[in-house]
Amino acid sequence: MIWIIIIGMAMVTMVPRIIPAFIVDKLQFHDWVNRWLSAIPYAALGALIFPGIMSVKADQPHLGLFGGVVAIVLAYLGVHIILVVIAAIATVYLLT
Repeated sequence: MIWIIIIGMAMVTMVPRIIPAFIVDKLQFHDWVNRWLSAIPYAALGALIFPGIMSVKADQPHLGLFGGVVAIVLAYLGVHIILVVIAAIATVYLLT
């Protein structure tokens, strides 16, 4: 009985995720819709990262901002992502 419940829960979880993938492949969107949809991952990433930057040290949010600015500049320059993360952490560490 437990296996039936597990399989049923898996199906209920998978179906709403798989169906849109098949439907979206068949649709043709306008160029402005495609540009808007391509920006969603960056907006979601920013929404996830920014609160963490502001809460690095609760009483000194500017420390996280300095680390974030260092990360943005290095990423813009094309530095490898591991080095960007290490530099941002090192910046916050050195400022504390």
